[in-house]
Amino acid sequence: MLGTGNAMVSHCYNTCFTISDGSEHLLVDAGGGNQIFRQLELAGIDRNSIHHIILTHKHTDHILGVIWMIRAIGQAMHSGKYEGDAYIYGNDEVMSILEQIAMAIVDGRQRRFIGDRIHLVTVLDGEERVLLGRKLTFFDIGSTKAKQYGFSMELPDGTRLTCCGDEPWNECELKYMDNCSWLLHEAFCLHSQADIFHPYEKHHSTVRDAASLAARFGIGHLVLYHTEDRNIADRKVLYMEEGREVYDGDLYVPDDLDVILLG
Repeated sequence: MLGTGNAMVSHCYNTCFTISDGSEHLLVDAGGGNQIFRQLELAGIDRNSIHHIILTHKHTDHILGVIWMIRAIGQAMHSGKYEGDAYIYGNDEVMSILEQIAMAIVDGRQRRFIGDRIHLVTVLDGEERVLLGRKLTFFDIGSTKAKQYGFSMELPDGTRLTCCGDEPWNECELKYMDNCSWLLHEAFCLHSQADIFHPYEKHHSTVRDAASLAARFGIGHLVLYHTEDRNIADRKVLYMEEGREVYDGDLYVPDDLDVILLG
């Protein structure tokens, strides 16, 4: 977990993470700035080893870090320090915006690789790709704010990991809960503090909402992210306590840079 916070945090980084298998890394979003470089460095991941990036949607705390990654990858390509090509995946809306921003502000020496070795790949709802040697399916989460895709990835044991993006689970995602062992779900705040943080007005969930969902589908492992940061010092304890009230599976409330073993 490179970052675990929502858009407006200042005591942790915006939510983004890698799924890693040895020296191969799939980056999911990149936060809102060039702190993505620092987070990768602290995680011991060479940014030049990132060849696949999933961009879920257009919000600033997800897309702007990808602009910095394009700049860094293009610079490394220009200087001969990046091997192979880079692929960024997303829906048509987010890829159009990403290309517009990159072409407008990234320096020409790095920008020239876009479309040549930096590939902006538009994916469709239900489209399958093989990343990290595993089948991954993109799906539209049915957002009412901005077109957003989550994904579901097959794991070596035959189960799946499902990432619901940063909005509450929607019935349209039902088929991706089948045989799901790992669920990555946002939890904007504690249910007991909903009157303080107003998650529903922002189309977000509480800890209890996400934990109840995991319990409903019998999901064995639940990872909570995209949270507020006013409770950052006690977040893990507080969120675990509330989640445990309704969910008895393996519950994870990671801090930035925590590593979660999927095997």
